[in-house]
Amino acid sequence: MQRGLVVALDLDDPQRPLEPELEEFEALARAAGATIMGRIVQRRKAPDPATLVGSGKALEIAEAARDLGVDVVLVLNDLRPRQRKSLERVIPAAIVDRTMVILDVFARHARSREGKLQVELAQLRYRQSNLIGAGAELSRLGGGIGSRGPGETKLETDRRRIAQRISVLRKHLDDVRRQRATRRSANRAEPLVALVGYTNVGKSSLLNALARSDAFVADQPFATLDPTVRRVYLAPDRYVRMVDTVGFITDLPKDLVAAFLATLEELQDASLLIHVMDASSSDRERQRRAVEALLHELGLDQKPRLLVLNKTDKLHGDNPGDPDAIAVSAKTGTGLEALRSATLRMTTLHPLRAARR
Repeated sequence: MQRGLVVALDLDDPQRPLEPELEEFEALARAAGATIMGRIVQRRKAPDPATLVGSGKALEIAEAARDLGVDVVLVLNDLRPRQRKSLERVIPAAIVDRTMVILDVFARHARSREGKLQVELAQLRYRQSNLIGAGAELSRLGGGIGSRGPGETKLETDRRRIAQRISVLRKHLDDVRRQRATRRSANRAEPLVALVGYTNVGKSSLLNALARSDAFVADQPFATLDPTVRRVYLAPDRYVRMVDTVGFITDLPKDLVAAFLATLEELQDASLLIHVMDASSSDRERQRRAVEALLHELGLDQKPRLLVLNKTDKLHGDNPGDPDAIAVSAKTGTGLEALRSATLRMTTLHPLRAARR
């Protein structure tokens, strides 16, 4: 376990209150193996282009890092290469931003060969983008003459090696896509239903409850990376194949979305999406918007959809407050029959979607 100090820049945006995202970030940091020793929040109208938080606050963070004896400073906001370098000059600890934390959590939880390939591809794309930023900065400072030394040679070597490895990974993942397409075409007799939703809302637990299976479950972000498919009974002689997909998160790094397209292709072939939300979360509307934004980005707006509120057992009898949703509890079994009936009705209404491809 690493000792971590959490740092956040609060832009005072009423549409994006800081506290829910900060708590979520600390949960991600703990899932990545950090012990949170403290938290520092800087309020500014705009990020400082040099240090993100301002030079004075950077010195304050450096002093706190020394006093707390932390190994890593965990920054909620994504950092530009210049900002990272500036912070590294004054802070006696590793500097890790939100994207790097998410990538680390994904790396820890990847179990299949496909998942590991996807994580490595995302990590390399992120590193590549940071190298490009550093190269542009070097070019501006040196103006060409005087900057063509070993540093730039190493930079170009790193770029070339990363590009070569990315090319290899893409070929491997193309093979994975073809294998998936072959399996899907062989199993198209039964509709495919996909569980989607924010990370850690209980999708895997719900799949286990519906299919009476034992898919991996953990109370932490991104416990599921590899798609898990189970056959689920709806009614006599009526079954669907139900897939549990990787959880979404606000501003999911584009490198991760691109890397996990092979997994997210399951959503394209689904006849129905079941959007699972955490009924007990006070932050569920922000989470709902994040999921809907990513579904829009993936071109899935018109896909038939059911909204499900899970974890109703945590409400202690309170009304979940969404008349358009099916209230369930994967833990107690409440509402599962209503969900089976609704799934049967929706897949019956869209037989062409269910059987296509």
